[in-house]
Amino acid sequence: MADTEDTIAALEKRNGELQRLLEVARDHLGEMRATLAEVSAPPQTFATFVQWAGKNADIVSNGRRMRVAVLPVAAEGLASGDEVLLNAMSVIVGTAQPERAGQAAIVREVIDDDRVLVVSRGEDERVVILMGGDAAARVHEGDTVIIDPRTGFASQKVERTGVEALLLEEVPDVDYSVIGGLGDQIERIRDAIELPLRYPELYREHSLKPPKGMLLYGPPGCGKTLIAKAVAHSLGEATGSDRSYFLSVKGPELLNKYVGETERYIRTIFERARAKAHSGAPVVIFFDEMDALFRARGSGVSSDMETTIVPQLLTELDGVEDLGNVIVIGASNREDMIDPAILRPGRLDVKIEISRPDAAASRDILSKYLTAELPLDAGEVAAHGGDRSATIATMISASVASLFHDEASASYMSGALLRNVVDRAKTRAIKHHVGGGDKGLSTAHLLAASDQELREARSVAAREFGEY
Repeated sequence: MADTEDTIAALEKRNGELQRLLEVARDHLGEMRATLAEVSAPPQTFATFVQWAGKNADIVSNGRRMRVAVLPVAAEGLASGDEVLLNAMSVIVGTAQPERAGQAAIVREVIDDDRVLVVSRGEDERVVILMGGDAAARVHEGDTVIIDPRTGFASQKVERTGVEALLLEEVPDVDYSVIGGLGDQIERIRDAIELPLRYPELYREHSLKPPKGMLLYGPPGCGKTLIAKAVAHSLGEATGSDRSYFLSVKGPELLNKYVGETERYIRTIFERARAKAHSGAPVVIFFDEMDALFRARGSGVSSDMETTIVPQLLTELDGVEDLGNVIVIGASNREDMIDPAILRPGRLDVKIEISRPDAAASRDILSKYLTAELPLDAGEVAAHGGDRSATIATMISASVASLFHDEASASYMSGALLRNVVDRAKTRAIKHHVGGGDKGLSTAHLLAASDQELREARSVAAREFGEY
């Protein structure tokens, strides 16, 4: 009996092991059958869902528009533009991730909530449908989107760093109060730009069209760019708008070696300005170093690129006519090299010379950088009875007298030079205090800085005229 029981136990153990092996084999066989079914199944086709048509769906696949059936498991959450999978019977069986690549196009106009007019492949215009419920709110004129020409859908917005790098939309925190020595020029600018925005009804009553733009010309370092920033800052106050936009265009970086790219950049800049202006906010387009881009055609001093770039700008300037809150400002050191068609009345109407400062203007400029709040030499303050304002006035007068002691110095003077004089004097004051001397800015520091700055200016002028 004992031997029989041992035999039965051994057989039961072997039977359990065989049963386990059979179950493993069955599972492996099932996996192999599933794998075989997958590899032998016909390929699935990608398509784009367009809209529902009852229980069926309209799709676009390989450029063909079809109406197909939909499996219930794949019907939930389908929206226009979604990527779907079709089986061999052209039935929607699932969804897929949208394609991340495609053809780039520029938005020319936003038509309605889900449609935009885009330009691709040169000047090929077409209307496409935006994917996503809030797509129209995120896309503006001048933006770049990815489109699928076969389906007519725009999948997403693309940040074009090449164009964005040319624009600065933040309004500079600069107002007219920080600009010295240019009171007459600032008054002319405010009359030309701010008056039409503050009193549009009077301009309409007098049948007077406000100027489209202005040109600031003059020697370098005299405040042309600073004035353009102040204009953008003050426009918001003039119109009562919450903010204004300042599109600063880096002129030389606008040039591109590929044919048509510079013209596209110019179109994009003005399209961006129009989009911002539609909201009612004033927009300033500032072209710095304008002579680098828009040279006179036929001058023979450059390649033939200006024959297409200049007409593109002229076209855009004429297109700004109906947008009273878009102002174009150009700055140049060589206004004689700019194409005359740009400077004619009706385009850049106002031309303002930003000349070199004289002695009176230099005092005004220095007063912007030398203030009573600065650390001043205690001995000089005591000599003026503790009056810090009088001390500053005496220091400014001594510095101006040193700068203009020679008549030739007036030909070197600029706002940038005067600011550099103050910066040099402050540096000298700091070094003097670090070396163990008394703390504070003194007249001696200003005079030494003025003398050093003039010597460098003369050296630069001598090299420029071949006298060095």
